[in-house]
Amino acid sequence: MCYIVSILSDGAQELGFSHFCLLRSRCLPRQVGLPLVMHRQYSLDISAQLLRTQGYVNGQWINAPSTFPVLDPATGEQIAKVADCGPAEAKLAVDAAYKAFYFWKQHTAKERSVLLRKWYDLLTLNKEDLAKLITFECGKPMKESLGEIAYAAGFLEWFSEEARRVYGDVVPSAAKDRKILLLKQPVGVASIITPWNFPSAMITRKAGAALAAGCTVVVKPAEDTPLSALALAELASQAGIPAGVFNVVPCSREKTPSVGTVLCTDPLVGKVSFTGSTATGKILLKHAADTVKRVSMELGGHAPFIVFDSADVDKAVAGAMNSKFRNSGQTCVCSNRFLVQSRIHDRFIEKLGKAMDAELRLGHGSDPNTTQGPLINVRASEKVEHQVMDAVSRGAKVLRGGKRLDGSFHQPTLLADVTTDMLCTREETFGPLLPVIRFSTEAEALAIANASHVGLAGYFFSQDVSQIWRVAENLEVGMVGVNEGLLSTPEASFGGVKQSGLGREGSKYGIEEYLDVKYMCFGGLTP
Repeated sequence: MCYIVSILSDGAQELGFSHFCLLRSRCLPRQVGLPLVMHRQYSLDISAQLLRTQGYVNGQWINAPSTFPVLDPATGEQIAKVADCGPAEAKLAVDAAYKAFYFWKQHTAKERSVLLRKWYDLLTLNKEDLAKLITFECGKPMKESLGEIAYAAGFLEWFSEEARRVYGDVVPSAAKDRKILLLKQPVGVASIITPWNFPSAMITRKAGAALAAGCTVVVKPAEDTPLSALALAELASQAGIPAGVFNVVPCSREKTPSVGTVLCTDPLVGKVSFTGSTATGKILLKHAADTVKRVSMELGGHAPFIVFDSADVDKAVAGAMNSKFRNSGQTCVCSNRFLVQSRIHDRFIEKLGKAMDAELRLGHGSDPNTTQGPLINVRASEKVEHQVMDAVSRGAKVLRGGKRLDGSFHQPTLLADVTTDMLCTREETFGPLLPVIRFSTEAEALAIANASHVGLAGYFFSQDVSQIWRVAENLEVGMVGVNEGLLSTPEASFGGVKQSGLGREGSKYGIEEYLDVKYMCFGGLTP
């Protein structure tokens, strides 16, 4: 079936361009294995105020010398053209944030808390429109996009409360004529560089903590998903967050290196926070090293998902479906390597295949029946295809899916007879590929799971209490899901070990990443 994506808006002139494109009809062929759910027409019909295409610096919407296109990954067609900010605009944003910092940090914790709460309220009020932006920018099904907006808003709510809980310490002194005080103060301007797979939540998780601490921020969103970031800027303005406190500089892939260099090397920037690949994170760390900036990095993952013989198989299958196929496998913490113990291996595989048949539907994210949208671009689907071909060439069997479809769609794929020499078990997939490795002993499973240079998340299913403690303590990851395939929440710390990054986000620890501890020795006191 064919469908048309039309972009509807009132007041387009106010957004800096005269019209939106009526995108041409495009057909995606039905493939054997999983149905491709399509209807005839989908429309990005949202408030004109939230569809912003300019940069946002010092409380003003700014143009750039050129623009770059934002594409719907389901069709490859253009949604809008966005200001392609470069080093000059990035420097303007840093200067504005630096100036605003000396004003913002003087706000009381309660004042900052109230403004963050207003921002949270506006996200909640506009959740439908914000979710539509996510769906059209990155292909995520609407149900998941709505979930992301709730998650994104949750960070603003959480840090609006944590703003008032930044406590210092009074330390007993060995000398009778002095007092020791430890004060916590904001680090300054924070550069925030975010990925496309959670275009709203990754911004609020960082910016919420930074603003709560008294820092100001400059956001560089992913080139694939700038519209969500700019919508957040509009709502920040509506919430009354002062000019210069929250800035957004969108840019194309071509200008990303030069903009990133400014944000990581400018001496006025006190902190860099990045979510993305380990390779890019290493580059940014080198940039930040010259001026010895504070950094927090949430980098690549390669999560193991272990199912032991004692597990409840039905719950393990449900956990695998949630962990692997959320956002078509494009999450930092989605499971990448599935290890299943020998005695229940065949039963797990059978039940998992049936669950995939019953629950997964490919299509445009706007269709309510869609559970699996497109991957972010053709390169992403080609990577999955390459891993499948490599695995098959080394003896793996395709039990479900296995094919790359038109554009950036790829069938959810189940592989059996997988070994540890295959690409899909040695590198992160970031797509709907589920490879299953058979193992015999707990020690073997842990050895395979820990044989990675990254360690973001890990999951396992077991009903043996002693085993649960042993495995949870010995998995070399920053987050462990025990009999649970979904673990992200604003209240919990998020971050990894090894080359999966530095620091933690969310939870009571997330705000600490934006605070310095100042030691104050108050002497000359009369005993």
